[in-house]
Amino acid sequence: MVNLKGEHIYLRALEPEDLDFVYRIENDTSLWELSDTQTPYSRFLIKQYLENAQQDIFEAKQLRLAICDSKDHTIGLIDVFEFDIKNKRAGIGILIQDEENRNRGYGKEALELLVDYCFETLHLHQVYANISESNLASLTLFETNGFQKIGLKKDWSFDGKIYTNEYILQRINA
Repeated sequence: MVNLKGEHIYLRALEPEDLDFVYRIENDTSLWELSDTQTPYSRFLIKQYLENAQQDIFEAKQLRLAICDSKDHTIGLIDVFEFDIKNKRAGIGILIQDEENRNRGYGKEALELLVDYCFETLHLHQVYANISESNLASLTLFETNGFQKIGLKKDWSFDGKIYTNEYILQRINA
């Protein structure tokens, strides 16, 4: 049985009721750098996405889960992307939306649950993350969860003014 419940949070599939939450995140321009987003998303497009979110990870090659606290409030999203069954690897991304919910262990717990799911249920050999060199909180989060920096992509992202570097981190299922 898949257990996506931790001590303080749990992960669940997206529901139609998540429309406003996902809409706010996808249209928050302060977060666009994290996802390489450059244009806003309409409610209609997000509604269509949520209607198709039930697709199997083997078909969609991605999985987005809601991170919920013990009071059933949705506090963030965690993603598996670029799911590659042949090479048994996938990327992971995570976002805790509000500042007040950051640095409280929710991201750490969500990441641990998702990595366990990737290794134990999906039988992946490795997971990876792409994190901006300046995103010290995310770098710390992934490194404390056993990810190792394996490379630095120089001048990888352009924010309209300057280029920034991005680390690739990897964790191999031992």
